[in-house]
Amino acid sequence: MRLRALLDTDALGLRLLGGENELDRTVRGVMTTDLRDPSRYLSGGELVLTGLAWRRDAADSEPFVRLLVQAGVVALAAGEAELGAVPEDLVVACARHRLPLFAVHESVAFATITEHVVRQVSGERAGDLAAVVDRHRRMMTSGPAGGGPDVVLDLLGSDLDLRAWVLSPAGRLIAGSKVSGPALPADTCAALAAEHLAATRTGRRGPHRTLLDGTTYSLFPIRSWGHLPAVAGGGRSPQGARDVRETVLSDWLLAVEADAGDWPEERLDLLQGVTQLIAVERDRRDAARTVRRRLAQEVLELVQTGAAPAEIAARLRVAAPVLLPGLGAAPHWQVVVARVEWDGGEVEGGPVAQSLLEEILVDPLATGPEPSDRIAVAHTGDEAIALVPLPAVVAEHDGSESGIHADALLEAVRAPLAAGLDDDGRVTLGVSAAVHSAEGLRGALEEARHARRVAAARPGRVCAAGHQELASHVLLLPFVPDDVRRAFTARLLDPLRDYDRRHRAELIPTLEAFLDCDGSWTRCATRLHLHVNTLRYRVGRIEQLTGRDLSRLEDKLDFFLALRMS
Repeated sequence: MRLRALLDTDALGLRLLGGENELDRTVRGVMTTDLRDPSRYLSGGELVLTGLAWRRDAADSEPFVRLLVQAGVVALAAGEAELGAVPEDLVVACARHRLPLFAVHESVAFATITEHVVRQVSGERAGDLAAVVDRHRRMMTSGPAGGGPDVVLDLLGSDLDLRAWVLSPAGRLIAGSKVSGPALPADTCAALAAEHLAATRTGRRGPHRTLLDGTTYSLFPIRSWGHLPAVAGGGRSPQGARDVRETVLSDWLLAVEADAGDWPEERLDLLQGVTQLIAVERDRRDAARTVRRRLAQEVLELVQTGAAPAEIAARLRVAAPVLLPGLGAAPHWQVVVARVEWDGGEVEGGPVAQSLLEEILVDPLATGPEPSDRIAVAHTGDEAIALVPLPAVVAEHDGSESGIHADALLEAVRAPLAAGLDDDGRVTLGVSAAVHSAEGLRGALEEARHARRVAAARPGRVCAAGHQELASHVLLLPFVPDDVRRAFTARLLDPLRDYDRRHRAELIPTLEAFLDCDGSWTRCATRLHLHVNTLRYRVGRIEQLTGRDLSRLEDKLDFFLALRMS
């Protein structure tokens, strides 16, 4: 806003004392101070309000005004409440340095002037930012992105003082403003993503507001145009035109540290423009994955149709430079299989699982600040299959001690995904061991599929299993029919449960501890804080009630399996 506009506002009651020729200066902020040297708190373009408490005598005016001018202040407004009138020495000093000077009547509060200036400046900044955003949108739509979402978030921070971040549906931090300060902690990102996905599943329109650790955030959906169905005229239909479950696990979100509930319509429209701009960048990144998706689809078809290993190896040699540029040597590979299933089955799960795998595998091995995007994911039916390249040095020990681990894969994203799945969806994943040749790829695919079936047999909305579990009893237990499971556990454990219930004994906990201590009397007694003779009595009672002998390996194994299946 211009200084001249302040004089034209009767409610402010300002009286000009000097600087008539400088009234076209632009005011970019306001500051109230009575410090003798406020320059370290000034950045230029401010209207300074002062009650003159810094002035002890006439000699103080000249250095005070000189410091303001050197800091780039556009005008000074002095209150009359303290001295009854603005001192002449201050008027002279301002005239000497060509600094416009206003007198503020004692009936006008500095807060009134501050509120007026901030409101006007913020409105103008929002208009300027909207123009910049529109210009940036046109640049990104017609050509390569000019800095990506970070540039837009920097504008939000510098021009509107809004701290904002772009997050993936799994809670990964994709972009943040440099003026937003330190990056959001991973647990905060995950919690915000979970809140957003839960609200999205209810069908409520954004932005969604949430309070987290005493801070209010507004969550704006970033709806990718590439995920919307085409309509007549070449445009795209609104998000509500298709099932929200098709995009809830793939769309990004914009998290703003502010309460958008009382924002004017103009600011909400501006933020919607920002989300559309970021959506353009999202579509670009999706388009960049086209080559990797096609490579994965070709390799998958060769593997599943029984092609010769030499033919598969040739295709992998083509894929390796794309997925691991600069390595120069053929990598090892891991296979990850995912399935997303919804109750009713009306939503195709393959594309959803593909987007999800691309999201949670985007940074499986990155060690630097930028995420690695090297994986290739194909989908067939309701199943998505990822080929994950591992540098040979990382894949030592055939992947058993390095590479991607099933438990770690879902640890950070379990809460957001569960919120997005709500009560009608499931995600199950299986991870193979690392293989170093085309001959091993078919086995790795089958291994990952078996591991996924083990995960699917477990309770919970989000489950994963790794290749290590395929050499364990856990591979067999999920596939035991329910009636066989119930009969087996009842025959062995019901007598102990009945005894514990009638006598308030602890035979079941004693049995679990005894097996966990490998049948060691001393270690088990120590763990349970019992005398060894008391432990021997309890074990004897278990053997008497069940007709089994806990010194025999077969009976120990039966009890172990019964406890695992109960």
